[in-house]
Amino acid sequence: MPAASVTMQRDGGQRGAQLADPAGLAAAGYRRARGGDVAGGGDPGGRRTEVRSDLAGLAAAGYSAARGWLTLFFSLGTSFAAVPSAEFPGAAWSKAEPAEVGLAEARLLQARDYALTGGGSGRIVRHGRLVLAWGDQARLYDLKSSSKSIGVTALGLALLDGKVRLDDPAIRHHPDLGLPPEGNRETGWLPRITLRHLANQVAGFEKPGGYGKVLFEPGTKWLYSDAGPNWLAECLTLAYGRDLNEVLTERVFIPLGIRPADLRWRENAYRPQEINGVKRREFGSGFSANVDAMARLGYLYLREGRWGGRQILPTDFVRLARAPARELAGLAELDDKHGNASEHYSLLWWNNGDGTISELPRDAFWSWGLYDSLIVVIPSLDLVVARAGQGWKRTSDEHFDVLKPFLEPIALAAGEGSRRPTQVARSAVPPVPPSPVIRGMTWAPAASILRLAPGSDNWPATWGDDDALYTAYGDGNGFKPFVPAKLSLGLARITGVPPQVGGVNLTPSEAEFRGDGRSGRKASGMLMVDGVLYLLARNLDNAQLAWSRDRGRTWEWAPWKFTTSFGCPTFLNFGRNYAGARDRFVYVYSPDGDSAYVPADRMVLARAPQDRLTAPEAWEYFAGRDAAGGPRWSRAVADRAAVFTHPGNCYRGGVTYHPGLRRYLWCQVLPHSTHPQGPRFQGGFGIYDAPDPWGPWTTAYFTGNWDVGPGESGNLPTKWMSGDGRTVHLLFSGDDHFSVRAANLELHGNN
Repeated sequence: MPAASVTMQRDGGQRGAQLADPAGLAAAGYRRARGGDVAGGGDPGGRRTEVRSDLAGLAAAGYSAARGWLTLFFSLGTSFAAVPSAEFPGAAWSKAEPAEVGLAEARLLQARDYALTGGGSGRIVRHGRLVLAWGDQARLYDLKSSSKSIGVTALGLALLDGKVRLDDPAIRHHPDLGLPPEGNRETGWLPRITLRHLANQVAGFEKPGGYGKVLFEPGTKWLYSDAGPNWLAECLTLAYGRDLNEVLTERVFIPLGIRPADLRWRENAYRPQEINGVKRREFGSGFSANVDAMARLGYLYLREGRWGGRQILPTDFVRLARAPARELAGLAELDDKHGNASEHYSLLWWNNGDGTISELPRDAFWSWGLYDSLIVVIPSLDLVVARAGQGWKRTSDEHFDVLKPFLEPIALAAGEGSRRPTQVARSAVPPVPPSPVIRGMTWAPAASILRLAPGSDNWPATWGDDDALYTAYGDGNGFKPFVPAKLSLGLARITGVPPQVGGVNLTPSEAEFRGDGRSGRKASGMLMVDGVLYLLARNLDNAQLAWSRDRGRTWEWAPWKFTTSFGCPTFLNFGRNYAGARDRFVYVYSPDGDSAYVPADRMVLARAPQDRLTAPEAWEYFAGRDAAGGPRWSRAVADRAAVFTHPGNCYRGGVTYHPGLRRYLWCQVLPHSTHPQGPRFQGGFGIYDAPDPWGPWTTAYFTGNWDVGPGESGNLPTKWMSGDGRTVHLLFSGDDHFSVRAANLELHGNN
């Protein structure tokens, strides 16, 4: 890591010292083989070995690579599991009955009836299909402040086109920003206002949409304003030198099938009609639209800026808009009318990132205007809602309370409409859209799970140059015959392919440590590159790197540590001895926190050249995407950006590359459980996939309540992926064992 992010430490004076496809699964499990490692041809060097195998075949267990498995993706996961490849509307939306898309009709009608207390129109879309509509679908409604969320779409275009950057000083694009009144110039604050400040309502402009005062230093408070978004509209108008209505019509509205009869943008109501000879538009208000146009805009955001085969908006822009802006966290509001808005607002969109609406997934976000016009997007439920009409009756001073009778029944409809709803936290829903490649995963029967090394957990793994897997266990005695003392960090070598797998304990004194739970160092990542075995250890304020040049016999520990974030880091693994790597870098993922025991809101990513992993100054951090969608990297840890977001649920896992599908697979265990001992014995997890190490991530499989405990970590070893790419094996720590379960990947039609 660079000097800014690490502290040079001797770590007890140890610097520089030698530190140390399956044939089938029997219904009853495996038999233990005697006399050594079945797959490896004996017990090398007389080391401790435990193996289990099934030579009889798996028909009795019902284990089939292609047919006959129970589709646990329905019965064990959420109703999200069956999402088909994304469907986009033409002139009209395709339709579905609520039950066809896993929604409880009674709940939807409950939400509709509440909406109709204010009259108006609405529609609900799931999986790209129209499920419910009410009111006049063609009528245009004055959307008031929902215009902010529509207008800010032009900011996404400008970022994509390289016209602006979020942290550009706004005055760079608009020399007369904030003027009049002249008194604003005298504050000295105008040059400090950025486009991000304007989009996040922290620029300091007072509420009215005309030429008002700037009330505070930018970035120091939150204040809901029309003037700030209107200045943003003018900055973008000047950046393009065109009427933004023309830009949005050509680039967004026409591709989405939104006609002039569906949406209109009125003339500016607060300022002169032109700026530098170009039509002046406003974002604070001004759009009128029907609910079909509203739903299409919401669906564009649901699909992370993509429409059909075209990327209209940058994915990272949409992801920023749908989650609480980190720079707003903890900011005081100048007034208290908006319910702690700085914790659930970003880029002129509202969101539920802080869980204020308890029955609504935290990834939900929405536009919101006077009279309660709403464009609601819930990625984890693959759902869009549009509503416009008259305002609802307020019975509480809490800002979001008026929305709950409308939004909560819709979210509950998704749970009650699934085949087997699970009693888990509302946050336990997929945080990202469905995979365009992997339709789902079907798991081998629970009776077929291979379980070795009882009492031990963790199990990060890498594929070594000698064709073995190298792994590490925690809080146990490893494989049979057990090591004498219970270890917080022990090492093992794994040979074979399931179901014929054997484990051998390695006993380098320099890499064996004691201590239960968080009191002892534990491995969180393993990797072999060019014959060098690397290990990342957590519980060390925050984490530390070690390496072995002799396949785990002796070890050297880095004299520096990760001291900012990266409290539970794990490596991205490719093939044997790092074969098939995409480039000459090594990638490391972690929850964005200092502890492996506190779930984070997001995941972060770092990398270093393969031949310089041990040099702290060689590391750099993922800092978001550029306007073209490529990754940005920074040497400063303070610049790190989210590579994955799931508020309160970013925990432990493992990342591997699937060469057959050319997808990166990330197993993430959910930290929440109904069992007193946590996800070791009950819980869920997600498997997410992406075309690049930095995303965009989508959901290949998700469950809040697997049929067995998923353990606290898991990964999909590349060595155990079948040649056709359809069969994978999850290595996980469920029931405090070295546990392995096969799965069949269900792919979309073109894969």
